[in-house]
Amino acid sequence: MQLAAIIVSLVLIAVGVALLGRAVVQFVRFFMLGAPVPAGLRTDNPWQRSVTLVREFVGHTRMNKWGVVGVAHWFVAVGFLSLLLTIANAFGQLFQADWLLPVIGEWLPWELLVEVMGTGTTLGILTLIVIRQLNLPSRAGRKSRFAGSTSWQAYFVEYVILIVGVCIMTLRGLEGALHHVESYEPGYLFSYPLVLAFKGLSLTTLQNLTYFVAMVKIATSFIWMITVSLNIDMSIAWHRFLAFPNIWFKRNADGEVALGALLPMTSEGKPIDFEDPGEDDQFGVSQIEHFSWKGILDFSTCTECGRCQSQCPAWNTGKPLSPKLLIMALRDHSHAKAPYLLAGGGTSMEGEEKATEEQLKDVPAAALAEAERPLIGTLEENGVIDPDVLWSCTTCGACVEQCPVDIEHVDHIVDMRRYQVMIESSFPSEAGTMLKNLEKKGNPWGLAKKQRLAWTKEVDFEVPVVGTDIEDLTEVEYLYWVGCAGALEDRAKKTTKAFAELLHIAGVKFAIMGGDEKCTGDSPRRLGNEFLFQQLGAENVATLNAAFGESLDEDGEVDESTKKPKSSKKIVATCPHCFNTIANEYPQLGGEYEVIHHTQLLQHLVDEGKLTPVTPVEGLITYHDPCYLGRHNKVYTPPREIIAKVPGLRNEEMHRHKERGFCCGAGGARMWMEERIGKRINNERVDEALSLNPDIVSTACPFCLVMLTDSVNGKKNDGKAKESVQVVDVAQLLLDSVKTPADPEGDGETAEEPEPEPVK
Repeated sequence: MQLAAIIVSLVLIAVGVALLGRAVVQFVRFFMLGAPVPAGLRTDNPWQRSVTLVREFVGHTRMNKWGVVGVAHWFVAVGFLSLLLTIANAFGQLFQADWLLPVIGEWLPWELLVEVMGTGTTLGILTLIVIRQLNLPSRAGRKSRFAGSTSWQAYFVEYVILIVGVCIMTLRGLEGALHHVESYEPGYLFSYPLVLAFKGLSLTTLQNLTYFVAMVKIATSFIWMITVSLNIDMSIAWHRFLAFPNIWFKRNADGEVALGALLPMTSEGKPIDFEDPGEDDQFGVSQIEHFSWKGILDFSTCTECGRCQSQCPAWNTGKPLSPKLLIMALRDHSHAKAPYLLAGGGTSMEGEEKATEEQLKDVPAAALAEAERPLIGTLEENGVIDPDVLWSCTTCGACVEQCPVDIEHVDHIVDMRRYQVMIESSFPSEAGTMLKNLEKKGNPWGLAKKQRLAWTKEVDFEVPVVGTDIEDLTEVEYLYWVGCAGALEDRAKKTTKAFAELLHIAGVKFAIMGGDEKCTGDSPRRLGNEFLFQQLGAENVATLNAAFGESLDEDGEVDESTKKPKSSKKIVATCPHCFNTIANEYPQLGGEYEVIHHTQLLQHLVDEGKLTPVTPVEGLITYHDPCYLGRHNKVYTPPREIIAKVPGLRNEEMHRHKERGFCCGAGGARMWMEERIGKRINNERVDEALSLNPDIVSTACPFCLVMLTDSVNGKKNDGKAKESVQVVDVAQLLLDSVKTPADPEGDGETAEEPEPEPVK
């Protein structure tokens, strides 16, 4: 038994180590196929990145959002690293059954570590196995987050961990019996019952059992190593290694997820100059090798856990997009095409083949066939990603928020959209109307710019307009960025008027841009039309800087002598999409402003006492978190605090709220596209809201307001919602409570208080 155990173990160790070394080399070459990233983007602040990595791994900060699953996974993940020396211990036991690690073998802290982590790992993987079995696709169908995952790989990994965990604890029991542990000791905290079970066996039996179990532990570990080394696309297993660099190289060194701003477009790691683009610049992604090396790393790190899928509004409403399946498809395609690319294959921007037939002669036929597949194409076209998958995304960020290994799904989806829109002119036809209106009129509805001022005629106080009523914004405290919807859409205009009236009541000096305001470019950018975003953004930044009193020199740059600090350029927006774009994306275009959302300012004014809700607004209310206010910018508290201050309201949260809030369906330019597949996302969200039987559904976004109102009205017509239920913005609720008959406008005289925190 001993000799056989030694031979089997040595052979497996030799093969496993050799294949692992080869796999590491393959990975390095593989990741180098991706495009470079701008200097410093993924390597800035290395100390903070290292702290983030340690915090996310040791604290399991992302996994632990899922309670029991997070705790179980912590033991499995930390146990994998902390128990590596048990392999060395098992190897020594092949030669001498009672062998222990030198120095630390009988050291109590080490023994306790093995006891706690060995037991925790075993129980942890058993918990995860049970959770998987209770949520199999065969039981839950499409609702299973494991739907589409590679089952055999998941089972293989789970049962390897289970066998190794059982072997560790069994060897502990055998160690106790061989070392004549006669009574309970702290060093055998959990394994003492096994010590008692083995105690009556003969020495020879104990030794043979030790040789056998040590061999099983080593064999299982190295069979796992051999299997994953032969399958480098087996990300279910490889994530335990690749997650570390993927987290370290994440977009934000401080650990924040890759939401908020989109990254500027680059070609070969350099930002594209849209005023004078280079002839060889790559616009977006049309081939797998156009993704950056971080993108390639993302694809190979996917754990197939399905958290992203379980939260995705598209998947939850019967659409073909699953963020998990999309990443898996890109992973499989990248690995399958890799031999072709490593041989020098690929095409230039002009579509010319880079490699000669001689270079490609040894490339497997399967890799050559994979290279012929279009990245975006229908099933008939043998495409990797179906167009319906690509255009179903609302960019809500739920996938990015939930991913435990920090995959940046939204960036990859938008990169693919960029090529489709700017090079192929291939996108849902109805979005074309929106783009034409933006190009010609500066707003998605194609209305004349004078229409942006129409709402000001419907309030009984003066609304100053920059350039007409005031020279510049130095005369007021805030620029109120009304936004296209807020100025032009009838339902959203109610929010605009309510917010403006609240500012007037509170005595806050503000002004608007009026007809000089143009769409911020959120929708075209997320549709993929980066050129139009750059155009709109540059015009808005120039207009804003001039409005804040900055002038240009003869080169068209801001005259440094007139440049204002960010803290003096205050903007408040009622639209989270405008808010996100101006705060997080205009700095890419030279526009640095202090931007807050209207709920943040209103909360501040209520806290100051400049606005006092007194009139009860009776009824049950539920609040819907706008994705671009909540997940993208972490503004969850202000709207809820305002609701809590309004007398008479009883707030009840929907099941999906805050970080797990469900999209209304309007983001990612979906506001301007028809929803032809599956259930409408806004209907899904309204069904959840109506299940609480509310009197009021509230939100803080004009897009959400439109989508939710449309759905509620439809359900009223169908008799599925009570006639009294209404959809309103938080500002409208507050105005109803503040504007009393006795004091319609308030005195507005209150001491100065600290400003609300802007978006970082």
